[in-house]
Amino acid sequence: MWVPMAKDLMHDHTVVVPDLRGLGLSSKPRGGFDKKSQAQDVAAVLDALKIASVDLVAHDIGNMVGYAFAAQYPTRVSRLVLIDAPVPGIGPWEEILKNPLLWHFRFGGPDMERLVEGRERIYLDRFWNEFSADPVKFTEDAREHYAKLYALPGAMHSGFSQFAAFDQDVIDNRAFLASAKLTMPVLAVGGEYSFGPTMATVMRFAATDVQEAIVLGSGHWIMEENPKATVEMVRAFLDATR
Repeated sequence: MWVPMAKDLMHDHTVVVPDLRGLGLSSKPRGGFDKKSQAQDVAAVLDALKIASVDLVAHDIGNMVGYAFAAQYPTRVSRLVLIDAPVPGIGPWEEILKNPLLWHFRFGGPDMERLVEGRERIYLDRFWNEFSADPVKFTEDAREHYAKLYALPGAMHSGFSQFAAFDQDVIDNRAFLASAKLTMPVLAVGGEYSFGPTMATVMRFAATDVQEAIVLGSGHWIMEENPKATVEMVRAFLDATR
């Protein structure tokens, strides 16, 4: 999903696109899916690459890890972009949970893993279809690619565990917020037909310098649905300090 943005930013940035713990081609541990721990994973990757500070761009679960990273390592984040997903425990979290489309936040466990095993594509198509403004824009090639990754041993356990950790994430995030708000510039991006302006509403509870942006014509899958507008939006925000 990040290829169009990486191609643009690589001209004047070192671009690092890690798969989070348990996702993609990263290892599949049984635990450690709280976002505080995964932010420490990201810090370890940057340490190994000898990268001291970053402009951090995130989407979906990445938002939650991105917030935890910025809260734990504020001097390492120059600018923060969070795209179309809430942050557990921040702002109107309890109201967001009432959205019936988000039933999967509480779906998981051994029986659910057995139900989905061998049917990963069926399960995942639901998200790509229901969370898109136009499902056709989430291409068949992309669907096949992600379905194969989620069919790897331990992958669906990891996916479910990301959501199962939300209760701990709420505790951790409220502790971060009680200590301090983020002070680096934050771009809160929502898809027009998804979280929209709610992204900025959420982040204004957690940061002092928040800019709101809406990706027109897009649902949740902004890099598949409107990559050009998203790349331009992020590029303009990052360039503001150059």
